[in-house]
Amino acid sequence: MALPVDEARQAFLETLRGKSPHTRISYQTALNRFKEFLVDSGQGDCLTIDLRGDILEAFYLWLVRQYGREKQFTVSTYIAGVRSFFRFLERQGEGPAGVSFEKIKAGLREVTAKNNYRAPHPDPELPLVVTAVNAAAEQPVNDERERLRLLRDRAIVNVLYCTGMRREEVSRLNRDDVQGGHATQAIITGKGTKDRTVFFDEETLDYIRAYLAARADAYQPLFIQHGPARGRRKRGRPDHRLSPQSIWKTVKRWAELAGLDKREFTTHDFRHTKATTLLNRGAQLSEVQDLLGHASPETTKRIYAHYDKSHLREAFDKFSVPAEELAAKLKDRPRRASEAGAKRPARSPARPRKDSGPEGT
Repeated sequence: MALPVDEARQAFLETLRGKSPHTRISYQTALNRFKEFLVDSGQGDCLTIDLRGDILEAFYLWLVRQYGREKQFTVSTYIAGVRSFFRFLERQGEGPAGVSFEKIKAGLREVTAKNNYRAPHPDPELPLVVTAVNAAAEQPVNDERERLRLLRDRAIVNVLYCTGMRREEVSRLNRDDVQGGHATQAIITGKGTKDRTVFFDEETLDYIRAYLAARADAYQPLFIQHGPARGRRKRGRPDHRLSPQSIWKTVKRWAELAGLDKREFTTHDFRHTKATTLLNRGAQLSEVQDLLGHASPETTKRIYAHYDKSHLREAFDKFSVPAEELAAKLKDRPRRASEAGAKRPARSPARPRKDSGPEGT
């Protein structure tokens, strides 16, 4: 029996119960956008088998019109969620009639290939956000709650800058993960529930230790709230863990305080800055992939390949040698005996080879 799109959508979301909350929310948002698209195109109440074979192509173009070409990351996120939905439909035998999932993907590739991912170009002034919060945390503050917020914000911003972690990953950090600020590395669970190792420099660990010492509590989350709710057990967040959204707002606030209020800084800019710095200093794409926690090397190549090529250009310019320079060295070398007119000794006549006898003896 053919399923209406809404019913199939709910069935797909039920299969995501084993995924992380962030993944479930991301996929649900993508399917909400897909539903809006279907309504706009007059297909809001159709069956899944009646969907057109080029439906993902049309959805992609609709997203581009809605968000603009500069929001390619948002568009790609929504496409990824709906593509997983269509993979689910094919497994259930409920996909568009007469069209395979592979053919749907191929059509989508044809459209998206003409709109390549816009490579990030981190603003060189981003380190000013770090220096601004570091300087503020050194100033004397009478209000205890404000002092804790400053120490916390300094630790957060430096963790982002030092490690290139996502804001969700920073939010999930516990004090045990960093051994109270004494661990030079930690194993975290990142996007797609994949484990990876992140590394801390000594300065960042100093800031973590200073913050935890000032807190003087037993809460496990590394970064917690220090507002009026502190001291009351809050429903849904009894340990006062700072949310990913709060970490995002922290970066926004310090970017503005650093005098960069006209810039669109986000936590993700720290990841881009970390990656480009590593690549420009000689790191390999595969190493950056592991440090950032990209599931596929293709993701790293697509976003950062131009920085890797820039480093190769630097190596090319630094180590290439003009032909004239090599020719000049040839003129200065000691002359060989043959060039000095010396005669080579005559070869002795070849000796006749002895017969080795019949084969097999």
